[in-house]
Amino acid sequence: MKKVLVTSRSFGKVSDEPLNILKEAGLEVTLMGADFDEEKFKAAVVEYDALIIGAHKFYPEDMAKCEKLQIICKHGAGLDNIYLDEAKAQGVRVTNVPAMNANAVADLAVAHMLNVCRGVSLCSANVKSGQWKTYIGKDMYHKTLGLIGFGNIAKNVARRAHGFSMDVIAYDPYVKEIPEEFKEYVRLGTLDEVIENGDFVSIHVPLTEETRDMFNKESMGRMKEGAYLINTGRGGIVNEADLYEAVKSGHLGGAALDVTASEPIEADNPLLTLDNVVITPHIGMYSFEAINAVSVVCAKNVVKQLAGETPDFIVV
Repeated sequence: MKKVLVTSRSFGKVSDEPLNILKEAGLEVTLMGADFDEEKFKAAVVEYDALIIGAHKFYPEDMAKCEKLQIICKHGAGLDNIYLDEAKAQGVRVTNVPAMNANAVADLAVAHMLNVCRGVSLCSANVKSGQWKTYIGKDMYHKTLGLIGFGNIAKNVARRAHGFSMDVIAYDPYVKEIPEEFKEYVRLGTLDEVIENGDFVSIHVPLTEETRDMFNKESMGRMKEGAYLINTGRGGIVNEADLYEAVKSGHLGGAALDVTASEPIEADNPLLTLDNVVITPHIGMYSFEAINAVSVVCAKNVVKQLAGETPDFIVV
């Protein structure tokens, strides 16, 4: 019997459908996500034919020991925790699920924009602590939204921003022309244009050597006075020490992050002391619909690969 190791905490969390797909294919399934331990993972993974992985790293030296491993299915879209060159060299297939969480993440990005510019979390905390304080925020209506990246998630953010009559500028070096659907309210711009003109700047790119620390003291210093930085991409794209200074000084109006450089975020991170910084624990894709859809795709891809068929969304 072939064996599947699942280290994603959210796989099958909202329904039994994905787990049933694996079991009905005659596969032995081990769920490690709820009590994931890196040392236990390293010792166990060598015995498995397939891995459905969450956000933790799978290092090359550990992958090299996995002689039985045929496929790594990323439970989500981002691939920065999987060493693709090592997988390719070892003949291990890698898949992800690039589009099915796009609406969920886009919803959260816009929720974060509204939250931080209207002080929703701050006001709620004040009321719960017995302080009936008003808060003068800012409108999103008719403001300029700068998008870093224009993939599936960013496109969905743009659609939602159109409902607020926002002017949208998108920077994406891989997009040469705006699709017809968006031409009425989205235009392509340079990175400088997006950084310097956005009342809100929302990050939707993967973490690479090119994007690491993309938002630092210099680039945030060029953002508009009072602008808001939104990050639902990856934590390492924003230099958190520089972000703290940019918000603390009043240059930026605030920030909202669903991702941080270290997850969980360190308890002594100074960003946690700022009222106008909202931080959520990487919940972008955590809607019932998105979790179930992504889990089902991963399960089906494992079944296809182990049956000698071609899975969907192949990366390598």
